[in-house]
Amino acid sequence: MSPEMSEPIFYTRIESPLGKILLVKSERGLRRINFEAGEGAISPRPEWMHRPEAFEVEADQLRRYFEGELKKFDLKLDAGGTDFQERVWLALVRIPYGETTTYVELARSLGKPTASRAVGGANGRNPLPIVVPCHRVVGADGSLTGYYGGVQIKQALLDLEAGASRKPVMQDSLFV
Repeated sequence: MSPEMSEPIFYTRIESPLGKILLVKSERGLRRINFEAGEGAISPRPEWMHRPEAFEVEADQLRRYFEGELKKFDLKLDAGGTDFQERVWLALVRIPYGETTTYVELARSLGKPTASRAVGGANGRNPLPIVVPCHRVVGADGSLTGYYGGVQIKQALLDLEAGASRKPVMQDSLFV
């Protein structure tokens, strides 16, 4: 039986300066962050339970991030990747707020200097953007490479962290 069938999965939507974001979690932790206006948007599955009250900590930390107050998240995560993906995602979390790295540099930091394509693949499968900051990885020439939410969202997140834009203001209600 898959983990999603054996344990309850909860979801909610929050408003952000980048549009609505779908949050999904298990009892073990946050499982998915999905930009509903972005490329690769998903919808809640019928078996998931809508429980906005289960996301108070996550919603508060995301609100503080978008307001420029929070630089590092402290959340329980349940990403569920392969061992290699989880190593890549842990390396992503170590990229300092407001800084970027390249796929090649990230592969080197993992002791796999020739694995930049595999690192890119793991980066692209990150189910927890923002919290696991895959937006901080750019091409070797500094260009913005693909981002599952769309390059515009990646640029907006980098601008926010660089202080290039005014701090976004969250809407009155975090929960939809």
